Amino acid sequence: MTSVNAPGLAPWRDNARTIDERVAALLAELTIEEKVAQLGSVWVQTDEPGKVAPLQHLFVEPAGLEEGLAYGLGHLTRVFGTAPLSPAEGAARLRSFQQRVMAANRLGIPAIAHEECLTGFATYGATAYPTPLAWAATFDPGLIERMAGAIGRDLRSVGVHQGLSPVLDVVRDYRWGRVEESLGEDPYLVGQLGAAYVRGLEGAGIIATLKHFAGYAASRAGRNHAPVSIGPRELADVILPPFETALHEGGARSVMNSYTDLDGVPVGASADLLRRLLREEWGFGGTVVSDYWAVPFLASMHGVAEDDAAAGAVALLAGIDVELPETVGYGEHLVEHVRAGRVDESVVDESVRRVLRQKIELGLLDGGPLVPGEADGVDLDGPRNRELATTVAERSLVLLSNPAALLPLDPGTTARIAVVGPCADDPRTLLGCYAFPNHVLDRYPGHGMGLPIASIRERLTVEFPHAGIRYALGADVSGGDASGIGPAAAIAAEADVALVFVGDRAGLFGGGTSGEGCDAADLQLPGLQPDLVEAVLATGTPTVLVVVSGRPYALGAYQDRVAAAIQAFFPGVEGGAAVAGVLSGRVNPSGRLPVQIPDSPSINPSTYLQAPLGRRAEGITVLDPTPAFAFGHGLSYSAVEYVALATDRTEVPTDGAVEARVTVRNTGARTAEEVVQLYASDPVAQVARPALQLVGFARVSLEPGETRVVAFEVPADAFSYTGIDLRRIVEPGTITLAAGPSAADPPLRAVIRLAGETVVLGSARRLTTRTRAV
Repeated sequence: MTSVNAPGLAPWRDNARTIDERVAALLAELTIEEKVAQLGSVWVQTDEPGKVAPLQHLFVEPAGLEEGLAYGLGHLTRVFGTAPLSPAEGAARLRSFQQRVMAANRLGIPAIAHEECLTGFATYGATAYPTPLAWAATFDPGLIERMAGAIGRDLRSVGVHQGLSPVLDVVRDYRWGRVEESLGEDPYLVGQLGAAYVRGLEGAGIIATLKHFAGYAASRAGRNHAPVSIGPRELADVILPPFETALHEGGARSVMNSYTDLDGVPVGASADLLRRLLREEWGFGGTVVSDYWAVPFLASMHGVAEDDAAAGAVALLAGIDVELPETVGYGEHLVEHVRAGRVDESVVDESVRRVLRQKIELGLLDGGPLVPGEADGVDLDGPRNRELATTVAERSLVLLSNPAALLPLDPGTTARIAVVGPCADDPRTLLGCYAFPNHVLDRYPGHGMGLPIASIRERLTVEFPHAGIRYALGADVSGGDASGIGPAAAIAAEADVALVFVGDRAGLFGGGTSGEGCDAADLQLPGLQPDLVEAVLATGTPTVLVVVSGRPYALGAYQDRVAAAIQAFFPGVEGGAAVAGVLSGRVNPSGRLPVQIPDSPSINPSTYLQAPLGRRAEGITVLDPTPAFAFGHGLSYSAVEYVALATDRTEVPTDGAVEARVTVRNTGARTAEEVVQLYASDPVAQVARPALQLVGFARVSLEPGETRVVAFEVPADAFSYTGIDLRRIVEPGTITLAAGPSAADPPLRAVIRLAGETVVLGSARRLTTRTRAV
């Protein structure tokens, strides 16, 4: 380590000094132009701008690295993730860019390089993991942390510093196109999985970026970029807790603002959210980065600023530190605002300190190589990644129904199998919209998928080598061509079993049926897929319905007519093998639903977190929002019995905790992975509360005949809510705990009483229920 005050070494480059000393020394050296430059970014396009970000064509022109780097640069945007470059090509490009950035500014300060990593490193040839909704279906934080660690190591190995993930938007309407990017509809589940992903990414040395802060998924009618009209209580009790958990228990160092407006106030212009709540109340010390073009959107879409220059001042004063992906409202506009006295330089200094701190934490000022030398030969789709992708895919698959125990199919005795549907033989239907093959390669058809991905049909031929498998497309994911439905029904009629694979193909801004900008008018399967399913069912052949999708679709019309049903939320590059393995029984399904499966395509149940008025109300309305399959639901090939629920006390202090013990037994003949779920309800409160809400879960392995006890240490804070005066409280009263395999009438119940004075909670509240299997 270099000694303090080493001769000829600038103090900000002396890593024997504290970070605060180095930041202060560098900040004092910078001019106002150099300070503001640290808050900007550049996105170098190698091609005509593609549709990988909203209204991208309005802001980006194909160009080389901008010449205006004399004052420095904050971020380099998606050097790897914009075009199909090999790891060696991407590393060489990033290395060249960093050299040019350092050479252009007098102090030689490099830029932070950020990339998307929602389903893995979004670059050519990198492993495309299952989509986040599939992570949520695993109910396995430890596994998601390991996966995120692998993603982070891949990013770091080629010189990337920041990842724009995870998405912590709590789903409020399944029609929203970005449901696939979310971790489900329950704030506790979203927070726990999100914090796990953050720990994995940050543990690998990558800055995790929480998005979209906040309220993005609660838009009117499930439309992308639409206004949000929720009240402060829903915001506080449903939308914000996952961000709070991922910051306090995950350690995320960056937050990205939401595009939306909340009750008329754009988040990018909200000092209440970005300064008072995030920084003053929660104590966040990292950077707030803008979602792409969110700064100019304050003028062009929200109308709260006159032009781009005014938008820059509004955003900075609200609390956005760094403008991504290009410098539009910041840069020279902010310099002019400071010189004119419209923005105090101290506000600029606050943001610059945070950016410089992160650059120093990342080692960018220590003099070492910015892009590792071994980056040229790195394998971004190696065996370690594939093994993790396989495990996540297998644990995410949800067996919805199997009433006659048709599944698993015996590979040795199943003679004739009809494989039907648009998701059977198209590998792209296994991937989410932020997976590189769907996100970028649709503009580069000559590059194929960029990595080997076997379709479900291909894996079925391996899984059932002795069966006669016949295939028919039937109908595409979207469109109106019905010519293939008859032939598909014909091969189904001649088979012993029909496997029907329907669902989505992800894309962007209308380029798919799921994904960013691909919102749905209703929850019916897209295109002519409902006609295809009906045609196959009409043959009388036992039918297994497999839905491969980014959102839940209404399955009530088929629920009692199919022999079995499976839900696969975009299971990634190894998804084909995972689905085939569940069908054959090689894999015992263990996924659970992080969202409900609706019964009706038009009566959107929205979320299981309903107060009594939001649930079924016979005699009041003919509309029934009861789902076909409940939140948390999922079957396996072994039966698990819920035996008992006991608490260590019946009276709990309002500032204390209770231990709830749930006894489960595997009564089947196979090893099972059970997700034990603990719910709570507060029947009498100041405000209407959900009928039940998840407060803990644990994934446990059970051998045949084995009995285990899962202990949940539940803090009283888990029963808190936002009261009449908008303060978060734990108040005395009765709480009902319930345990079971889903939110649909859990079979075990215990009543406790919270005793003592009403407690008003601050930012130090306990966010997690500790679990252990005895």
